[in-house]
Amino acid sequence: MFILIDKSKGMTSHDVVDEVRSITGERKVGHAGTLDPNATGLLIVGISRESTRRLGGITKDTDKLYQAEIYLGEERNTDDAEGVALNRPEDVLPPAKREVDNVLGSMKGKQMQEPPAYSAIKIKGKKAYELARKGENVNLKPREIVVYSIKLMSYQYPVLNIECRVSSGTYIRALARDIGRKLGCGAYLRNLRRTGIGKYKVDDAVRIEYLNKDNINSFLVDLV
Repeated sequence: MFILIDKSKGMTSHDVVDEVRSITGERKVGHAGTLDPNATGLLIVGISRESTRRLGGITKDTDKLYQAEIYLGEERNTDDAEGVALNRPEDVLPPAKREVDNVLGSMKGKQMQEPPAYSAIKIKGKKAYELARKGENVNLKPREIVVYSIKLMSYQYPVLNIECRVSSGTYIRALARDIGRKLGCGAYLRNLRRTGIGKYKVDDAVRIEYLNKDNINSFLVDLV
């Protein structure tokens, strides 16, 4: 069986797994589609050996829907709010809404994306973020992604809010970084919420804080 969790900010995806394991007493618990601690939203959790084995098939090559808050005017080494400022372009005029619309439009479609240096991608057996934290130069090969849709939700410099539907493997942090570079002002991802994984929606998910041994069975689903 599975449970759709609306992950809270500050929790790791593994924290969610530990909580579900504690509530259910089931040792074999796993999740699909890791969310960074700073991100919120939909996390699919499998409970039991059979369910955890099915997680990959449920989410592999499945598009994801996100709401992202992007901060313009600064780049950070992690491409998100957790990092250290790298570049603050001076004397840059705030991009006009027309410029923002044009750049967002240019981000649609199939493209090559360079993953963030601070990511879990492995380089010779080491996670990239482990090497980056040691000050080592991390060069990750660009990967093909697809941005199926990207919509401007609101914009008041320096804060830009978008909704985007992307292919599996897309880093929204990197998307924010690239939007900032195209606008010529730099940017990083300040907040992120995943609202959909394929046909599954965060509206049908439950916050882990509301779960207990007495009610968890009412939230279990059998995904197909």
